Amino acid sequence: MSDRSEGATAAQPAPAGILLAVYNGADGLPAQLDSIAAQDDPDWRLLVSDDGSHDDSDALIAAFAGRMQGRRVVRLTGPGQGAARNFLFLIRQWRAHLPPGSLMAFCDQDDVWLTDKLGRGRAALAAVPENVPALYCSRTWITDDRLIGRRLSAKRPHAPGFRNALVQNIASGNTILLNPAAAALVAAAADEVRDVVVHDWWVYLLVTGAGGRVLHDDTPTLLYRQHAGNQIGANDHFRARCKRIRQLLRGDFRDWNARNIAALTASAHRLTTENRRLLEQFAAMRRAPLPARLWQLSRLRLYRQSRPAQVALWLAAVLGRL
Repeated sequence: MSDRSEGATAAQPAPAGILLAVYNGADGLPAQLDSIAAQDDPDWRLLVSDDGSHDDSDALIAAFAGRMQGRRVVRLTGPGQGAARNFLFLIRQWRAHLPPGSLMAFCDQDDVWLTDKLGRGRAALAAVPENVPALYCSRTWITDDRLIGRRLSAKRPHAPGFRNALVQNIASGNTILLNPAAAALVAAAADEVRDVVVHDWWVYLLVTGAGGRVLHDDTPTLLYRQHAGNQIGANDHFRARCKRIRQLLRGDFRDWNARNIAALTASAHRLTTENRRLLEQFAAMRRAPLPARLWQLSRLRLYRQSRPAQVALWLAAVLGRL
């Protein structure tokens, strides 16, 4: 049900629409839901899409909704096509269930938010002009499945931007908060795409491609639980990096880039003129023979966040896996 009569006013800030995609998440859901309820910033609405769970996820969500009197919890049934499409489904539902001018946050089923997560993101985004799309994201505390053994996620030494987004995602979806302009941009573009590799990479591409800002916070805002069921997982140790190299060598990276290009092309009218041209040049570079491919890659000035990752980018170009 739509609740558009509750638009934001100067006295009452716009709510943050939290989009939570769930599939067999009963083990981690209670801690995550409790951490949402404990936020210092109380102005949130929760949209939960269960993608066909076989466990107690739906019952846990129903019980939480019953406890949250006065705080809107909307329960939805996902498309049953995996996490990326479940998040796309939630993004498409955002306008129907949130008042105009709302923010948009993404939420994983097995993390634990620190109490200042929403408030910290909202404060950072408040410094950006209202008409400029802006994405807030942060580092995380990486933990084991019992939420112990904390270690900080990787630093991001280079500035975010479209030239980075084309070849790497640095915006961890579980930390993302979008200002109203970026939320409206993403919601509109979601109607134009059929598929994305992962929702957070697509959002990072779209916001930077449209000339928006990315605010990356070095202070962690959540506990990122690592377990066997992680869809992607942290990329901060040797075994995880070896996995990424194997994915590159077998062609996964090339497939991801092709899907990203297709998704961006569907919304090309939302990109700046310069970034539309860059997208076209990136697509053409991938099809070029080896000498031209390397020459064009150097001219595009694409970059990743670490030296080993940059070397891997050039290796992918040499092997035709870009």
